[in-house]
Order: sequence, then C-alpha cells, then structure tokens
Amino acid sequence: MSYTDLSKAIQDEEVKDFSLDAINLVLAERQRQDDKWGEQNNHVAIWTTIIGEEYGELCEAVNETVFDNGTNKGGLENILKEASHVAATAVALIEGLLSEKEKQNGRIKAYLG
Repeated sequence: MSYTDLSKAIQDEEVKDFSLDAINLVLAERQRQDDKWGEQNNHVAIWTTIIGEEYGELCEAVNETVFDNGTNKGGLENILKEASHVAATAVALIEGLLSEKEKQNGRIKAYLG
C-alpha cells in the first residue's frame, strides 16, 4: 500500500496510523535542513559522518531519558526530534545518491569515491 493510499484509508476509516505522522516529521525536518543549509551535495562519506553525529544525539536523548540525569536533553520530545533528524539526514543521503545515479546514467561509483 502506498503512503497516498494509506493516507486515504486513514481518512476514510478514521484510523490513526503513526506512519504518516512519522513521515511528516521527517519531511518537515528535511525542509528545515534545506532552509538552514541550502542544497547539499555532500560526498557519501560526509553524509555518513553527519548521520553518525545525529545518531549520537539520538542516543544521548535516550540515555538522558532512561537514566534521568537531570538535563534538558532527555524526554520524549527530544527523542522524537533527534530520531527525525537521523531519518531526515538519511533521506538527504538517499536523495544525493539518486541524483548522482541519474547524472552518471545509472552508475553511482563516482559519488562513492
């Protein structure tokens, strides 16, 4: 089922599905990233490093929540925010790979190094 079909089914049946909410969070974060940084054409190694940094922040939010260290870096909202950053950055990597694949007539070797 496509996300469009899923969205219509949810509306028609008044069923709550969190997949669309999650996708919307990721899309909103991608827009925020583009607004902040502009179009990014990073090498795959740079994207991987950025994803690693975002994942580290997600881990920190989880740890601060689980272990309640008294900081403002924990809590469900911070975990959601950091998870959306990880997912959105992964989407940006995928966008770059697809763009490079198109430029290379189906080959992505140049983009990979």
